[in-house]
Amino acid sequence: MKVRLGGRGSQLSLAQLEIVRGALARRFEVEIVTFTTTGDRLSRVDGITTGKDLFTREVDQALRDRRIDLGVHSAKDLPSQLPEGLAIAAVPLREDPSDVVVSREGGRLLSLPAGSRIGTSSPRRRAQILSARPDLEVVPARGNVDTRIRRLHEGRWDAIVLARAGLARLGRLDDATEVLLPSQMLPAVGQGALAVVARKDDSLLSELIAAIDHPPSHREVLAERAVLGLLEAGCRAPIAGLARTDAGRMRLHVAVFSPDGSHTLYEEAEGVADRPEELGREVGKKLLARGAAELITAARVPEKS
Repeated sequence: MKVRLGGRGSQLSLAQLEIVRGALARRFEVEIVTFTTTGDRLSRVDGITTGKDLFTREVDQALRDRRIDLGVHSAKDLPSQLPEGLAIAAVPLREDPSDVVVSREGGRLLSLPAGSRIGTSSPRRRAQILSARPDLEVVPARGNVDTRIRRLHEGRWDAIVLARAGLARLGRLDDATEVLLPSQMLPAVGQGALAVVARKDDSLLSELIAAIDHPPSHREVLAERAVLGLLEAGCRAPIAGLARTDAGRMRLHVAVFSPDGSHTLYEEAEGVADRPEELGREVGKKLLARGAAELITAARVPEKS
């Protein structure tokens, strides 16, 4: 059986496609099909409203049109609601979801001089950086990982913040000067995880690729995404979330931030690991009751640079 595996054509996406291809190749003949997405074409993303499905739209449409059989995405790039007829069929073993600092002088976030320029276009990272270090200047940093690291060393910024998983998959972990613990910077929903998306009506293929699924990672992603769905927030909203599973129990931590990091709503809850979406909705309801919708709406103001 031949499987057409679709994803973006970026260096990181190709590395992620190869991870999934390698897992599937034991049972299937695999063809990789790449796409240039809307997000790849845009030179800047102004706000979370325009951020919905920017890096997944073309791949998902090809999947719905049956031009590919499976789509591979970074779980953190998925919109809160997948297009009609699609579902996450598998989540392989999740990488470390932490963020990392890459700085020109080898400094750590808390030791950078006041006024240092920190590059990130993530509202979530921006808010948490400013909450910890309001004396730093946070400025947009776009482009793929290699481009951002090159521009960092050309002097555009003093440091940048990236996902550890991306550096690991590109073999560039040595570039990181600090790993930020979740207690220092709560990661994005789904960060570190890959989502293999299939058509709901392709039950045979979904059943076959279940062999590459890592159930604890899958349940964690479902719990985190359930919060996004309830809050009706996109992947660029200033929301952080991390679920962790241990001995059949799951604990979910979620935070919603004001754009400048001056206001944070934090909630956590614990439940049985096999009911992840219920746990996510529980946390989401608590956040809504405390005004999370207002913070998310405030963050929809276009970013300035």
